[in-house]
Amino acid sequence: MTRGDRVTVVGAGAMGGGLATHFALCDRPVALVDHRESNLEDARRRIEDAIDVLRETGVTEREAGEVLAGIEFTLELGDAVEESELVLETVSEDLAIKHAVFERIGEAAPDDAILASNTSSIPITRIAAGVPDHADRVVGCHWWYPPYLLDPVEVVRGEETSEETVERTREFVESVGKESILVERDVPGFVWNRVQFAVVRECLHIVEEGVASAEDVNRAIRDGYARRTSVIGPLETMDLAGLDLFRTIAADLYPELSSPAEPNPILDERLEEGRNGVESGAGIFEYDRSAESVARARDERLAALARLHSGFGSEEEP
Repeated sequence: MTRGDRVTVVGAGAMGGGLATHFALCDRPVALVDHRESNLEDARRRIEDAIDVLRETGVTEREAGEVLAGIEFTLELGDAVEESELVLETVSEDLAIKHAVFERIGEAAPDDAILASNTSSIPITRIAAGVPDHADRVVGCHWWYPPYLLDPVEVVRGEETSEETVERTREFVESVGKESILVERDVPGFVWNRVQFAVVRECLHIVEEGVASAEDVNRAIRDGYARRTSVIGPLETMDLAGLDLFRTIAADLYPELSSPAEPNPILDERLEEGRNGVESGAGIFEYDRSAESVARARDERLAALARLHSGFGSEEEP
């Protein structure tokens, strides 16, 4: 791998493996680093599964072995980052852990390397505070899962992030076929998760209040709101329907919407029952198949949507 195009992904969880998959598919030299060999082995298996789905759905013709050959799997963080253009951290959402990782990255990476975090909620400024000597090179680079099938990537400007770092990060994102979403203010949750958790809060509130069942709420969002939103965004929808209509509805509806600062009790109830999601066989819903099977079905549907959306032009975007 040569200096100038190498990418290092730190953390071999689901997102880290997904990122390595996408970069390898884009023929970018990539290293995937973790502190446990078992995590790297799990990542290899997930990458093979992901490529199988992408092949079966026509997204790629590449073989899993070829993609895996383009990824360096390693336990040596220092060696992995020393020739990297961009280092992308994908470890646990724990600020102390991120500070420790960034301290090591800052010491070993080239002086001009971009130090990026895939955090989904922690402000970049708080992460950069752990490496004050490199704060100008620390930037948010938040991908949505699975990264090989979803296009937008949030590029988040921290208080100390330089303009050069922001622009280089956006150029990198676009060089691997993705769309950069510039987050100008470093607020918790950025764009995607602020919207996602607002929707989740209201969905759980509707269920808790007995307005509709969890199954029907899920279908309403998945098959109605989300399907329409995938072709015309919510702000475009307002323009199409008329701002006067949305202003009138908002005045009546906003006082009725969920607004508590604490997570919905439904979450605590499920967790106390051991219902943590697909891995435990139950969460909001019951599951009689493996997490891998559920994830595979999700990816197959996303791939089908990606193929369909590839036929849409961008000339009609506002």
